[in-house]
Amino acid sequence: MLKKRIIPCLDIKNGRTVKGVNFVDIIDAGDPVELAKRYVEEGADELVFLDITATLENRKTLVALVERIGEVIDIPFTVGGGINTVDDALRLIEAGADKVSINSAAVRNPELIVALSERFGSQFVVVAIDTKYVDGTWKVFTKGGTHETNLSTLDWARKVAELGAGEILLTSMNNDGTKEGFALDITREVSANLSIPVIASGGAGAVTHFKEVFSETEASAGLAASIFHFGEIPIPTLKKYLKTENIAIR
Repeated sequence: MLKKRIIPCLDIKNGRTVKGVNFVDIIDAGDPVELAKRYVEEGADELVFLDITATLENRKTLVALVERIGEVIDIPFTVGGGINTVDDALRLIEAGADKVSINSAAVRNPELIVALSERFGSQFVVVAIDTKYVDGTWKVFTKGGTHETNLSTLDWARKVAELGAGEILLTSMNNDGTKEGFALDITREVSANLSIPVIASGGAGAVTHFKEVFSETEASAGLAASIFHFGEIPIPTLKKYLKTENIAIR
């Protein structure tokens, strides 16, 4: 059985780490370089960096900041935000990214998934899916959660896997920042129907929430932000707890 991964997420706005609730009410959460260093020391398995306003502001990811973080970490590093072309991805690899995460660009141009996986390998391509429960259906949202599409979340997840994505970062907008637990239903549905890893995101607020998502779904990793940024749940504490609950963890 593959061991589960614990992944802190740096949501970046104007060069700072920020955190919101349900994708709004954004507050400052600290310096991303300092947080990245701390997470390596604490034993994080990977790190995700998302430039959350790059697409809305129609600009590229903050490459210089990616370089600074890449210099201080030695764990797998996924970078997303404003990636629209293979060249955009190449710039981020050169800056220190191990994987890139695409979201709105994948919906707008699904062939980008094919192009990236053919150029760099599927293990390099993470497709982020922001999903929200609307009128009895889990729907895909783009543009930083501001635009509702007509895509069903499960259908889109299947499609991106077929196109060559190596991993899915699944974020429930309903649960995001609430600290009430992951969205187990959609995480279970997506992870059970795909052969590629699914990272569960949105809603972690207690160590038991990670136990639930790993026990009750086939998610390969749990991602969180504010509980790690503000020291509410230190990563060593979380990993120790999961091991005592007989969950295979890295």
